[in-house]
Amino acid sequence: MDGTSSKVAIDPKLLELLACPLTKEPLKWSEATSELVSNAARLAYPVRDGIPIMLPSEARTLSPEE
Repeated sequence: MDGTSSKVAIDPKLLELLACPLTKEPLKWSEATSELVSNAARLAYPVRDGIPIMLPSEARTLSPEE
């Protein structure tokens, strides 16, 4: 990634506790996009200032390639 957004890291313990609010499936951390990814729901939840935004209305729909 370039310039404007800084890399964010998610605490592995926090990642173990988080689940997709729609499917209740575990989430995967995408270091490339700094998002929490739900493959089951095909959504990527943003992390802002180190805080996961777990609202489906704030999530990005994954493209077919993702």
